[in-house]
Amino acid sequence: MTTTTTTAKRVFNFSPGPATLPEVVLRQAAEEMLDWHGSGMSVMEMSHRGKEYIAIQAEAEKLLRELLGVPASYKVLFLQGGAIGQNAIVPMNLLRGHAGIDFVDTGEWSLKSIKEAKKYAQVHIVASSAADGYTHVPARERWQLDPDAAYVHICSNETIGGVQYHFTPDTGQVPLVADMSSDFMSRPVDVKRYGLIYAGAQKNVGPAGVTIVIVREDLVGQALPITPSAFDYKVQAEADSMYNTPPTYAIYIVGLVLRWMQAQGGLAAIEARNREKAALLYKHLDSTSFFFNPVALADRSLMNVPFKLKVPSLDEAFLKGADERGLVQLKGHRSVGGMRASLYNALPLSAVAALVDYMKDFEARHGG
Repeated sequence: MTTTTTTAKRVFNFSPGPATLPEVVLRQAAEEMLDWHGSGMSVMEMSHRGKEYIAIQAEAEKLLRELLGVPASYKVLFLQGGAIGQNAIVPMNLLRGHAGIDFVDTGEWSLKSIKEAKKYAQVHIVASSAADGYTHVPARERWQLDPDAAYVHICSNETIGGVQYHFTPDTGQVPLVADMSSDFMSRPVDVKRYGLIYAGAQKNVGPAGVTIVIVREDLVGQALPITPSAFDYKVQAEADSMYNTPPTYAIYIVGLVLRWMQAQGGLAAIEARNREKAALLYKHLDSTSFFFNPVALADRSLMNVPFKLKVPSLDEAFLKGADERGLVQLKGHRSVGGMRASLYNALPLSAVAALVDYMKDFEARHGG
């Protein structure tokens, strides 16, 4: 029997998540699929209690701590349930006898967190940009914070609306909690400024199925009595995230992606590349009236760039032409319409250049 190998045709994937992964990571995973490092097993087949898998997870945590500068006084947990799961798990663990939680409302993902938290606590929306169509981050000086709140919750990057914090808000003695799902590991972060960070891995760090939680030790250990054991940070921390079977293969891929990030020069280098990609796209959007981005200049996301056509009836033609050029997953979220280009870490600059070239060509043909 003869086997032939063909080179896979790769598209430029602008998906908001699950998102594009580094090709070198996918190739390594493919090479190791049947036999990880001479073990005779796929990572998918390994016991999470075996020495092989324990080494894989330990390396992933080590790389994460090194890249992000996570202090020893913080626990790193690999959990399941996504950011939506953490919308319930965070208040169950962090209320600690407090009655209320402060939220800053910057868009759809903030609203999801707010809605879920209302099941467990009094929710105070201390600032909101809803009246302005979620096109900016409310100025910090306008936040009406409660000094007795259990914590202050923000969404550091709104995946749907394309609004991103470019500062770390000072919340005094009240812990700052951030849903960083769509900009986690896309830039350096001072972890010490946060009480807790959580993020679904499927944007910048790996495949769907694993959620990373970084939590300060003093905030662990006072979960509500109703908290399921698998969702109790203390229980999971004491079990090295293995109280229940963790999403082993997803964590293995996370480790490969983190190793790739390290080879790129770390988060400072990653951020510089992300800024270059975003600047190229925003420069074009600002140079024409045919396309437009509604977000305030100071709060534009480096990760998710929503944009609309001046003539909405051309949306389908734009998407069809993009697909034909291998520019996929550009359709905007159903709640806002239009287009959205997600520029996560693994998306190359050449993808953005190809998108801008297509946008220029499309405008030349349809701009009238």
